[in-house]
Amino acid sequence: MTGCCFPVNLDLSRGRRGSFKHVSSSSGSSKHRRRENCKGPLVVCFGEMIVNLVPTVSRVSLADAVAYKKYPSGATANVAVAISRLGCSTAFIGKVGNDEFGYMLSDILKQNGIDSSGLLFDDDARTALAFYALKRNGEPEFMFYKNPSADVLLRPEELDLTLIKKATIFHYGSVSLIKEPCRSAHIAAMTVAKVAGCILSYAPNLALPLWPSKEIARQGIMSIWNYADIIKVSVDEIRLLTEGDNPYDDKVIMKKLHHYSLKLLLVTEGERGCRYYTKDFKGWVAGFEVEAVDTTGAGDSFVGGFLSIVAAHNHIYKDERRLREALDFANACGAVTVTRRGAIPSLPTKDAVLRILFSCFNS
Repeated sequence: MTGCCFPVNLDLSRGRRGSFKHVSSSSGSSKHRRRENCKGPLVVCFGEMIVNLVPTVSRVSLADAVAYKKYPSGATANVAVAISRLGCSTAFIGKVGNDEFGYMLSDILKQNGIDSSGLLFDDDARTALAFYALKRNGEPEFMFYKNPSADVLLRPEELDLTLIKKATIFHYGSVSLIKEPCRSAHIAAMTVAKVAGCILSYAPNLALPLWPSKEIARQGIMSIWNYADIIKVSVDEIRLLTEGDNPYDDKVIMKKLHHYSLKLLLVTEGERGCRYYTKDFKGWVAGFEVEAVDTTGAGDSFVGGFLSIVAAHNHIYKDERRLREALDFANACGAVTVTRRGAIPSLPTKDAVLRILFSCFNS
């Protein structure tokens, strides 16, 4: 397999996973290589970009924290940055406040080589903030400041339709479905992308505290389910979407989640790896054992890693061997991300992913 967005070749004749061979021919600094590689197929990510405020001390509740550090985040923005850091072309569409946090987030996109022409600034609402902590028992704690925030005020008439039509892949989540007018903007953007022949990629990224109820969240997420070509969900999301059914039961997955036009359904299981389902085959790809520091953004990193390959090889779902190779790469992206704190700051470069792959498969 070749192409600017696929960083490795795999030789599956050796061992369960195979051995990796670097095929990049770029030279010079990593920044220079990214600019060269970003001439390939475009991935457009639509959704939210926010600021996470995280306690500077681990394993304390939000109330007990004495200081916080800010981290740029937002599920679809994380995916955009992940794709760009892996050497592929990406753009982001969303809205932030016309405030200092909004300018900071805009700069983050530019610093990572992302087309930010679709990022708008709202004069009447602030950039969204989210306080996030892992408590002593490991349970995550969220507190969102959105009343409303700028990201939910994006209107359909503000969309850059030309940018959407340029995309090979159009990626989105579900947070943009919660409130109007952003829900209508989401539907409009998705419709334009579908008509333009884009691959539609959906990762719901459940954020229950933002929804009025679990049932409304389930209905909202499923309301656009049948439009997507590729869907990535977690085990916890399956439990919600199937109303408590066994998330490891293949029959449940195929009956309740695998719709007639879906090309690929991916189920992430954290450090265990991921499962994949197509119309013709299904399977499981093991993850990587690393010392986890913070799991924030790991699923988004996985998606970014996978889409960076799909952008250049958009029929990969038809070839199980190559699909498994791509999922190895995506799992490695997630593994690197959990070894550091914060979402966007922890997203890996291609070199970092290759190091964990070489370390695993050559040991």
